[in-house]
Amino acid sequence: MLKSIASGDLPRRPPASNPEATTLICFSHLRWDFVYQRPQHLLSRFARTSRVFYIEEPVFGADAPHFDISAREHGLRVVVPQLPHGLSESAQCNALRDLIDELIASESIAAFVTWYYTPMALPWTRHLEPIALVYDCMDELSLFRGAPMAMVERERELIALADVVFTGGTSLYEAKRARSDNVHCFPSSVDSAHFRQARTPRRDPADQARIPHLRLGFAGVIDERMDIDLLAGLASARPDWHLVLVGPIVKIDPDQLPKLPNIHYLGAKPYSELPSYMAGWDVALLPFALNESTRYISPTKTPEYLAAGLPVVSTPIRDVVAPYGVAELANIGKSAADFVQAIESELARSARERSRWLKRVDGFLSTMSWDRTHERMSALISQAIANAGEVREVPIANVRRAAPVTSRYNVALEA
Repeated sequence: MLKSIASGDLPRRPPASNPEATTLICFSHLRWDFVYQRPQHLLSRFARTSRVFYIEEPVFGADAPHFDISAREHGLRVVVPQLPHGLSESAQCNALRDLIDELIASESIAAFVTWYYTPMALPWTRHLEPIALVYDCMDELSLFRGAPMAMVERERELIALADVVFTGGTSLYEAKRARSDNVHCFPSSVDSAHFRQARTPRRDPADQARIPHLRLGFAGVIDERMDIDLLAGLASARPDWHLVLVGPIVKIDPDQLPKLPNIHYLGAKPYSELPSYMAGWDVALLPFALNESTRYISPTKTPEYLAAGLPVVSTPIRDVVAPYGVAELANIGKSAADFVQAIESELARSARERSRWLKRVDGFLSTMSWDRTHERMSALISQAIANAGEVREVPIANVRRAAPVTSRYNVALEA
């Protein structure tokens, strides 16, 4: 099948003799060490059998363009482009294109798969010749605050180029499936064993131990997607309940967040510590605003809360309503009064009712492991690699291959 978006024929590399050993090069807008979420779960699993390079957006302030490279679990390498201040957009693109060419040459990378989380990497990577191109669309980035104007057009091009497209939820799948003949829905999965630790008594973290019960918890990024009026209304309606918010505050002025005695902002915590915090909660919250930035979200926290054994109360985010609300695994409400009613209803459950609910939760989550998602994605990528002899038309202007320049890499190993 031919995919035409511009003039120029670019033959694909032949399939690797061992697809599982193929190098995977990922381009992402997310910092690897920011929040442990979908990219980390998936790519750390691919790193068990493949070389994986996770290339972040550039950091500015270097004297000269270079990559900083550090190792993570299973040898996955995080690559951070370092660029000087003041470069024009075209100069940035040229510098990044040279760096990725040098990385491929210096690491002796032959057959490789490209994996995109951001379409904004296309200008400096569209000349590459992967044996398969993957777009894992985990969010509708064009609707986020501060999104570049070019995001929509770049994504259109990326989907046209992609051999396979994954989406992070049903809403995204329905929005993208008409734009490619190989789109697959992979909603948020869960490491159930990790979060089930919260079901047994654990020592309360020091910064949470001082907070009285009843505790209503949230774990995740606190940004423009948060319904701050709902938080304030809930805290005001029940001053004897305490809201515990675990996660970094980004893209929102902290002074805009409600400041009440029973709202506690504990900051970002390592993924490994989340079960300890959740073990001390009575109910988990998904207090998302209903706006453009949340239209297509599929919160990873929904199955994580459930695996932790926590009742969940959420605003009517579409990918929470179905399937979780429909299956009566989560409560749905819009207003502070709705949340109060739902929380009181959960607290009134008998031990027998709670036990039956937990059995239904575990049955529902049993098919949602990250291992299972990784296996299914791997099969689809292997199929794309098997079809890699096809020819597609892509822009090939300014294709350059630089000689290896190993001195331009700062390599560090992290335990």
